[in-house]
Amino acid sequence: MPTVSIKRDLLFQALGREYTDEEFDELCFEFGLELDEITTERDIISREQGDVKAEGASDVILYKIDVPANRYDLLCLEGLVRGLQVFKERMEAPRYKRVSPSSGEAQRLIITEETAAVRPHAVAAVLRNITFTQERYESFIELQEKLHQNVCRKRTLVAIGTHDLDTISGPFTYTAKPPGDIRFKPLNQTKEYTATELMSLYKNDSHLRHYLHIIEDKPVYPVIYDSNGIVLSMPPIINGDHSKISLNTKNVFIECTATDLTKAKIVLDMIVTMFSEYCEEPFTVEEAEVVYPDGRVCMYPELAYRKETLSGDFINQKVGINESAEGIAQLLTRMCLRSEVVGEDGRIEVEIPPTRSDVIHACDIMEDAAIAYGFNNIVRTTPRTYTVANQLPLNKLTELLRHDLAAAGFTEALTFALCSQEDIADKLGKNIAETRAVHIANPKTAEFQVARTTLLPGVLKTVAANRKMPLPLKLFEISDVVLKDDTKDVGAKNNRRLCAIYYNKSPGFEVIHGLLDRVMQLLEVKPGKGKGYHIQAAEDSTFFPGRCAEIFAYGKSIGHLGVLHPDVINRFELTMPCSALDIDIEPFL
Repeated sequence: MPTVSIKRDLLFQALGREYTDEEFDELCFEFGLELDEITTERDIISREQGDVKAEGASDVILYKIDVPANRYDLLCLEGLVRGLQVFKERMEAPRYKRVSPSSGEAQRLIITEETAAVRPHAVAAVLRNITFTQERYESFIELQEKLHQNVCRKRTLVAIGTHDLDTISGPFTYTAKPPGDIRFKPLNQTKEYTATELMSLYKNDSHLRHYLHIIEDKPVYPVIYDSNGIVLSMPPIINGDHSKISLNTKNVFIECTATDLTKAKIVLDMIVTMFSEYCEEPFTVEEAEVVYPDGRVCMYPELAYRKETLSGDFINQKVGINESAEGIAQLLTRMCLRSEVVGEDGRIEVEIPPTRSDVIHACDIMEDAAIAYGFNNIVRTTPRTYTVANQLPLNKLTELLRHDLAAAGFTEALTFALCSQEDIADKLGKNIAETRAVHIANPKTAEFQVARTTLLPGVLKTVAANRKMPLPLKLFEISDVVLKDDTKDVGAKNNRRLCAIYYNKSPGFEVIHGLLDRVMQLLEVKPGKGKGYHIQAAEDSTFFPGRCAEIFAYGKSIGHLGVLHPDVINRFELTMPCSALDIDIEPFL
C-alpha cells in the first residue's frame, strides 16, 4: 500500500478543524484508510541516516497514511481532504469540466510515427490561471512521484511531464530520434548534454538511474519539442530546464507519454482533477489536442463520467446489511459516487467520476457502500451454508512426499525461486539461450536475474553453505520452477519438481537410485515400461558421462538421475562426489 506523508497542521487547516491523534486515526479507519505513523522529518532522517544528518531538519508533525493501491485520488493532500470532506458530508463532490481555451485554439501535441518504436502514446492538458504556494507546489510534485511509483509502474507504463506554458509555444511535437541527435539542458543542470551523455551522467544518480533501463537499449529515444525547437522533455527520464515550473507559474502544460494509453488517460485525469481546484475557475481543465500519426485527432483530458445501475438488494446481500435503496444511495454519495434511486424496484443509478478509475465492477461499488456503512456496524452472523475446504491436490501430494522423504533420511531445503543466469546455465554445463528461463527485466542483483528452471542449483548452493557439517549430506527440495510456455496467457507456467542430492566421499548413486524407487513405491507406480517406470542410459552435460539415466513414467520422460559432472561440482565450490535426482511430480497427480 502506498504511504502518503502529510503535514498535520496543513491537513487540519484544509479540513477546517483540528483532531486529536486518536480522533484522526478513527476518521481514517472509518474511511477505509490507516494512520500508519505520526512522526517528523527529523525523526525520519535520524532513523535512516543517523542523528548527525538529522541536525537542522524540520520538527513539523507528519501523518503517514496508508492508502489502498487502487485509490490514486487519495495520493495527495488535495484528494485526501476532498474525499474526507465529502465523506463527512461537509461538501458535495465537485464536478470536473473540460473547457475550450478562451483564445479558441487549443494547444496541440503532434505525435510522429517514429515514436511507435519506443513509446507510442501521449495525452495532454492545460491548467490555466493556477495559483501555486510552496505547499501546493510541493504537493504537485509529490503527486507526480507517487503516480510514477504506483499506476505508472516506475515510469515504464506512463511518464509525466509538467511545463510552464508561458515559457514555450505550441504546437508541440512528440517524436523519437537517435540519442546522439538529441541535445538540451536538462532539469537543474547548467549546460547542454546529448541524450547519450545524459545516460552516462545519470548512471550514478540515486533517483534517475532506476529509469535508464526503460529506453537505454532502444535505437531511438522519445523527445518532445515546442514550435521553436526547445526540448520540453526526454521521457521517461528528465524534463528540460527551460520549461520548468515554479511558484510563479500561472499556466501549466501537462503531457503524459506512455506504452499504455488507458493508464495515460487515468494519470492525466488524476493530476488535473486534483489541482484544478487552484485554477481561477476551480475544477475546470483546458483541453488539448493530440494528433496521431494516422491523422486521428483526440481531445484530452477525457474527464469521462459514466453511470452504472445496480440494485439495493445486491448490496444488502453482499455486505450483510438491511438498508433501504435511498439509504444506500446516500452512503455511496458520501464516497464521491453521486447516486440516486431510479424506478420503484430499488435500482440505484451510480455516477462514476473521472477520479474513481478503481471502480470497474458492481463489487467495487458494493465495497464503497460497506466502507460508508462502517465495517464495525455490520452485524456478525453465522453463514447459512457450510462448506468443507479441500487442499489443492498438488500441494497435498507435495506434503505427503515431504514427510516420507524426511523419513528416508533426507533433510529438506527451501531455496530462492530466483537465481543468476550462471546458476541454471554455465554452472550446469548448459547454454542460457537454450533454456526456457523467464528473465527479470531489471534485476537488482546478479543473484536474482532469472526464475529457476531447475531446483538443482539451489540445493547445491545449500550443500556448499554446509560443507562443514558431518558427511554424508542428504538434501531434498520439492518446489516450483518456472518455465516459458507460449500457450499460457502470461507466457510462462509453474512446474512442481522434486530434487534430491547425496554428497559424500563416494558418489552414492545407489542411494539416489534407492530414493527414486522409494518415491515410486509411495506413488504406487510399479517398475516396468508402459504403465510403470523405468530408467535408461542418457547423456546430459550436467552429469558425468556414462553415469546419467533418464527416468520414464507412464511412457514419458519425467527427469534425470546420476552422478554430477566434476566441473559442475567445482563450479559450486564443492570438492567431493555428488549424485542427484531431479524429477517432475505433476504426472503422478
